[in-house]
Amino acid sequence: MNTKAQRRRALGQILLLAAGFSVLVAISALSVILVHEARKDSGKVVHTVEVENQLSTLLLQIRRAESSARGYLLTSEPRFLTEHESATATILPDIEKLTRLTSDNPVQAENIRQLRPPVEARLAEFAKAIAFVKRNDLAGGIAMLREAGASDSVRKIGELSNAMRAEEDRLFALRTATADRTQQLASAVTVAGSGLVIALAGISIFLVRRSSRARDDAETQLRDNNINLETTIDERTADLREANDEIQRFAYIVSHDLRSPLVNIMGFTSELEELRGDIFKRIATLARAQSAAPATADNATDSAEPVLEGPDKQLSEDFTEALGFIKSSIAKMDRLISAILNLTREGRREFEPVRIETRELIEGIVATVAHQAAEAEAQIRIEPLPNIVSDRLALEQIFSNLIENALKYLKTGVPGDIQVRGRTKLGFAIFEIIDNGRGIDPKDHQRIFELFRRAGTQDKPGQGIGLAHVRALVRRLGGTLSVASELHNGSTFTITLPINWTIRNRNTQS
Repeated sequence: MNTKAQRRRALGQILLLAAGFSVLVAISALSVILVHEARKDSGKVVHTVEVENQLSTLLLQIRRAESSARGYLLTSEPRFLTEHESATATILPDIEKLTRLTSDNPVQAENIRQLRPPVEARLAEFAKAIAFVKRNDLAGGIAMLREAGASDSVRKIGELSNAMRAEEDRLFALRTATADRTQQLASAVTVAGSGLVIALAGISIFLVRRSSRARDDAETQLRDNNINLETTIDERTADLREANDEIQRFAYIVSHDLRSPLVNIMGFTSELEELRGDIFKRIATLARAQSAAPATADNATDSAEPVLEGPDKQLSEDFTEALGFIKSSIAKMDRLISAILNLTREGRREFEPVRIETRELIEGIVATVAHQAAEAEAQIRIEPLPNIVSDRLALEQIFSNLIENALKYLKTGVPGDIQVRGRTKLGFAIFEIIDNGRGIDPKDHQRIFELFRRAGTQDKPGQGIGLAHVRALVRRLGGTLSVASELHNGSTFTITLPINWTIRNRNTQS
């Protein structure tokens, strides 16, 4: 599958997820809204039922007051009077409650306003009839109650109560229909949303299965590629090792072949130096014979320096200077050949991972350079260092070279301050060797790690091989080496090494 197809598939999956999320959000929002509306509609239906119940309660109390009043008029028993008083005591509060329940409906509010006067008039009629009985005028009370039964208040109460019931029945039918529609809409939304979710789930399952098949195919292809890659890597690694071994053998042979003529040159130079005395003694003798100068003193030895004058003296000095140049060049060439041989031997050495107490190792190195540090008036501070698993000899060479360089290139007249510190990060140990020396020009930061290349003033002995060797060792240990420095502001060499250098990294050339 190419990259374009992968992008289209990824975009399709993202759009599908976005669509599914949008559907779920929409269904949830609509469900919440519809449930809220259904609750409001149901509340209105319940409210209508409450109004009708309250109206029925009010009319019931009026009839109860009327029945108990009639019973009292006919029997004069106190229990009917008590029941009448209890009924009349609740009528006006019932009207107030009915007023509160219908306050949101102007029609019912107007009906309640008109209902209150006839109810109060009816209660007044009950009170007058009972007053007749209390005066022992039963006939008058009964006559008045009969007249009151056909009064306008009774008719008005009946008309208004019927009007209120009709209004509530209308509201009940309307609100019930609205609640039913809301519930039906909620059901439709739920069904539609469920259908969409099921459809999206089906599409998701299809895409997941297709992605799984594609992933399986990709894994199979990747596994095959890895097998081929591992085979190719093994072949390339074998070729590189063979080439590296060949380079090491070549360097070893060249070093030996270079040393053979160098030894001859050194031998002939020594012979030439021994012949120098005889050559210039003969020159001096010939010069004296031509100038009739006095002969050499009798007590002069054969090794005595002949007395030369003029051009012969200059020739002797040039000859001596040339021999000195030849000898110094031979010594430098010998040191370079020895360094190459050391590098080839080190490259052939097999590394052995062991547990290393890093602070103890650094303290041992510092002890060996204590004399140089004292001469340079320098202090070497060792801060807490992480312990690692690595090759001990390689670490000793790495830190020895960097600490000795820090001592070698301190600023003249300035007390040296060298600091060795370390920390860990993501499975690696990071060591820093910091000094306050002469520093390194930023343009030479890479140059100093090249073989036989040096930077800055060449006033210190060296072949330009130390830092190149250090970087090669660090790379073989699976790490990195870098420098941060400016002229006259000191240097910081940073070494990053794996905390646990395993056997799998053993003897791997970088």
